[in-house]
Amino acid sequence: MLVSLTVGKVDAGVAVLLTEDKRLIEFPSILLPPDISSGSIVDITVARNHQSEQAAQQAFQQLQAKIYQTFGTRTPEPPILRCRNATQTSVVLEWDPVQLATAELRSLSLYRNGSKAGSIPRPKDMQSTKISGLAVDTEYVFHLVLRTSAGTFSSERLAVRTHKMTDLSGITITPGIMPAQLRESLAETAERVGAKMIDQVRIDTTHFVCTEGRGPLWEKAVEMNIPVVVPDWVKGCEREGRIVGVRQYYINADPRLRQMGPASGGSQHHNVPSHGRSQSMAAQQASAKPSPMPSPRTEITPPTPEQVRKEPPNGAHAHAAAPPPPSSSSPLHQQQQQTEDQPAAAADDDQPPPPPPKEDGKSPSPEPGNSGNGSSNGNGNGALEEPTDREGELTPQAAAADASGDESDGGTETPDGVGDDEKRLEAGAPPSEAGASPSVASFQDVAL
Repeated sequence: MLVSLTVGKVDAGVAVLLTEDKRLIEFPSILLPPDISSGSIVDITVARNHQSEQAAQQAFQQLQAKIYQTFGTRTPEPPILRCRNATQTSVVLEWDPVQLATAELRSLSLYRNGSKAGSIPRPKDMQSTKISGLAVDTEYVFHLVLRTSAGTFSSERLAVRTHKMTDLSGITITPGIMPAQLRESLAETAERVGAKMIDQVRIDTTHFVCTEGRGPLWEKAVEMNIPVVVPDWVKGCEREGRIVGVRQYYINADPRLRQMGPASGGSQHHNVPSHGRSQSMAAQQASAKPSPMPSPRTEITPPTPEQVRKEPPNGAHAHAAAPPPPSSSSPLHQQQQQTEDQPAAAADDDQPPPPPPKEDGKSPSPEPGNSGNGSSNGNGNGALEEPTDREGELTPQAAAADASGDESDGGTETPDGVGDDEKRLEAGAPPSEAGASPSVASFQDVAL
């Protein structure tokens, strides 16, 4: 189609063209011939390009199909949860790698019995987790929840029951460094109890068994906080028919606390239980320890024969302390021996017998001059000791009673010792008994 247009105005970038019906058309001036000016008439041919139009249409359709294939056909898939291993107190769960398609990952969470147990760290790299601290022989329900930019996707519910104490099928053992013969015995024991043995330390490894704590597998087990025990632990589980504690079977544990012996299928060997053995050791240690020193205490000892106090015949209580016996060489001692040989007229018949005479080896201080011999010899004014407090405690009633007793026996012949008693009563001192040791309490002669 041919169209004739008149150039009205030409600018640097746009030219104004006029049609026959006086319509204005803006046209790029770069497309016009270089010698065009105002008033020039140009012919423009307009035609449809079908080939180009068809090519553009095909390109557009291909773009739409690519967008649909990329974002419209694939969506994130819900995770598939499985149980790898279960023990008495733990469960190991695993799942396939998460399929996000073109969506962005927000979080991956684990739920236990309908409550959130925690979020999985690095969900694109981790495909398993271990849940510990569960109750024995209890059923739990787990499921995963995947949150993405394309929506939230949840896995199917998985019911898992922990094992009983007598179920040993959940034990997974990784052997370490040990003798070859012991390793074969360990494999046979694990097969009999239903335990599994693997060569690598994994998340489902429950126990690392070895006799020497070294090597890369041992280091990885310690890093993952897996119990490292000796082979006797597996034999102990077989012997007891249940899972036993690992505290006594650590490598650095005392071997005496372990329950050593053959399996239940062999010859029976009765071992002392671990708690009984520990109690016996504690008793031995306690007996080996020295007995503690006794606490100080106060004891009341009975008075010695020198301290025995004799009551006077009239029943009055004399408070003077019994003195030690005088020396055998002193005159008072000889006089006392003579007095003991003669019957005491002033003593009552019911008075107990006098104590035996003192030994001659003792040499107590002699009693100061207090007898009638002292006054007859002229030594009455010699050096005399001061009277003690015991003499002051004598009551007048006791002295009067003693005097009355002496007067009642006036018709009886009195020996020298009886005359001394009268002088003692006059001086205010207690009378001396027949056969009794003389008192150390001294007195002063009183002039009547």
